[in-house]
Amino acid sequence: MLKSNKYAANRGIMAGLAITGALWLTLGSGLGCSSDSGANNGPGSAGTMAGLAGSTGQAGASAAGSWNGSAGASSGVAGSAIGSAGSSAAGAGAPPAGQAGAPAGAGGSSAGSGGLSATGGAGGGSTSGCTRELLKAAVDSYFKALAAHDASTLPLADTLKFTENGKESKPADAPLWKTAGTLKYAHSALDTDTCNSATEAVVPDGTTDIPVAVRLKLVNQKITEIETIAARKGDYTGVTSNTAALAASKDTIKWEESVPAAMRNTREELVNWMAKYFKQFPQGVCNTTSTCKRMENGGGNFVCSEGAGCAASSTSTVLKSHLIIADVETGLGVGFTLFTGGHPDMHMFKMYGGQVYAVSAILSKGDSTGWD
Repeated sequence: MLKSNKYAANRGIMAGLAITGALWLTLGSGLGCSSDSGANNGPGSAGTMAGLAGSTGQAGASAAGSWNGSAGASSGVAGSAIGSAGSSAAGAGAPPAGQAGAPAGAGGSSAGSGGLSATGGAGGGSTSGCTRELLKAAVDSYFKALAAHDASTLPLADTLKFTENGKESKPADAPLWKTAGTLKYAHSALDTDTCNSATEAVVPDGTTDIPVAVRLKLVNQKITEIETIAARKGDYTGVTSNTAALAASKDTIKWEESVPAAMRNTREELVNWMAKYFKQFPQGVCNTTSTCKRMENGGGNFVCSEGAGCAASSTSTVLKSHLIIADVETGLGVGFTLFTGGHPDMHMFKMYGGQVYAVSAILSKGDSTGWD
């Protein structure tokens, strides 16, 4: 808790002055950075805050009053929408406001639920303060930066690990970052527990649209991991890619539509389904509806048939997954593996009421996922 400013006695009684509002500058794409300063018990100058604004992005503004803190100026790069600023109460020792961030001192700023601070995490933990709005805005800004062939607008961690089709590099050196056009379609799973997003997308690769899978991991509001699968012609010969069908799948699958609370599967159920699917592939395709369809790079439109191994457990593992994430709100589970024949692979499924309604995989070519 902030105490009343000890300097107030020497300076007389100050009327509580609330400085509210913050200006979000929409600059196209990218995520913002911030630096916060200011002492807790004296006149402090606030650092600037540049935030990533999602659909409900908010930046906390500090209060000025008897503790004489100067309000933090806010400026930011908006993602898909313009964020609004939170305001703080004025008066003796009123602390800064902000949904997620801890006070940064007198006049210091805190990160709101939609803000992405590049100097520290909201709440101090690796996934603390992670919200759906934050992840969604990160995905939106990522694809805008990709189309601009400029990763400098993104808050990339110094420890960033980036791969494209299993090969590790810097984003600027990856093939897709040199050729990508404007995003044409995307649906995403947002896992706030691990602060991972997983997206299936259609992106122009030069003059040709291709299926693309992207995973982003955020730690302390910086992007620490980027896993990309770009499925170009000839990378996977099991089925012909169909980007139009991938984009059209939203009309029947409704990937990002929230599942009614009474029909939601738990995180454990979503993760276990994908784990069994990989372990006993292809016999692990269980709990599917009669109308369930499975796509590979948008093509195929295969029937999701119940496998012989659904009722039995197996000690053998067919496909080893290096990561499984879950989005309980939308019923999406996502797993990452090296598919048979040497194909970095991301599988996504839609599940609710204990049944799987669709499975979609994006596969490319490579000797490793780069994350094993």
